[in-house]
Amino acid sequence: MEESYPETEYKRSTFFYIALILLLGAFFLSVNTDLAQFSQHKDTGVPQEFFWIIFSVDFLVVFSVLLIYFYKKAGAILFPIFVMTHFLLYNFYLSTRLLADLNVLFVYFAAGLLVIIPRWKVFR
Repeated sequence: MEESYPETEYKRSTFFYIALILLLGAFFLSVNTDLAQFSQHKDTGVPQEFFWIIFSVDFLVVFSVLLIYFYKKAGAILFPIFVMTHFLLYNFYLSTRLLADLNVLFVYFAAGLLVIIPRWKVFR
């Protein structure tokens, strides 16, 4: 049953690129919110360590998209974990829910159904 499909090598199609660009575009809405919070951190009293942590998580999310580009299973697994970490950090430090992160997860699951799952055998 596992070998029911002929062995095909997936190439990076235009749709694959569009899905990754949509993922990054949706995530950069969250990064924009991070930068806005950073520019106002003296007025709002947000602790300085929040920004070190949140920008590190931002970097890890972008790195996981890069891993997805290179067909690594770790990137496909770590991406939603890092986005949820980003969401939970906002909930913990600022007591707000960042809906842009939930939007990113919806885009990821849509892209996952259309792009990642059909290529899962190719991922290493």
